[in-house]
Amino acid sequence: MQQSTLVRLKEDLELKKPILVVGLPGVGLVGKLVVEHLVDELEAEKVMEIYSPHFPPQVLVNKDSTVRPVNNIIYHGKANGNDILFLVGDHQSTTSQGHYELCSLYLDIAEEFQVPRIYTLGGYPTGKLTSDETVLGVANDTKLIEEIKEYGVEFRESEPSGGIVGASGLLVAFSRMRGIDAACLMGMTPGYLMDPKSAQSLLKVLCKMLEIEVNMDSLEKKAEEMESILEKLKEKEEQQQQGYPEVKPTEEDLRYIG
Repeated sequence: MQQSTLVRLKEDLELKKPILVVGLPGVGLVGKLVVEHLVDELEAEKVMEIYSPHFPPQVLVNKDSTVRPVNNIIYHGKANGNDILFLVGDHQSTTSQGHYELCSLYLDIAEEFQVPRIYTLGGYPTGKLTSDETVLGVANDTKLIEEIKEYGVEFRESEPSGGIVGASGLLVAFSRMRGIDAACLMGMTPGYLMDPKSAQSLLKVLCKMLEIEVNMDSLEKKAEEMESILEKLKEKEEQQQQGYPEVKPTEEDLRYIG
């Protein structure tokens, strides 16, 4: 089968042991929201594009009605003089084989640039509409767990109980074989909709860990909009429990999602 393709947009990229932060699409789009926000705030530069037959067979339509294939992107940014690589994109693999192949490619890139640590970001589905600012973590080394606990990240015995599906988990596990420290940080989210409030909680913790400060106004605005939608969903849930007719969110309520 054809393998994934890495397109280098900057051949002379010289980095000094950058941290790799991964925010691919997942539950509540929590990790993706965090990384996209950091890319914008740090004005990170796009340095690589990744295309794969394991992505969905579709193209995305641009504002000018042109199209582009789905892909994942690696950006390079700087904060406090330190290099940071960001991995974000349109999709994770649609196949089990693809997950392993793509994670191997991502780790090849990490090895190439002597990445000492990887943080993968995601959402932890609670199934509840209530907000929870807890950030849950797992890591590939007990010493790293003790370090990250100092930032308020919770590590719970055998949780997530069902494991972690996709790149967020695989990268943490297989990075150990490459001699790279790695942790997965998860914001609590209902899991039904895009969750900028959970992303905001996760971003605050990550910024402390990376010793950086960024403006969070745009994420705060999205969180407020989503909070309004969640309140209406709570009302709907309560009405259904009391036997009232179902009330659906209006198109105006949901217009910014997508």
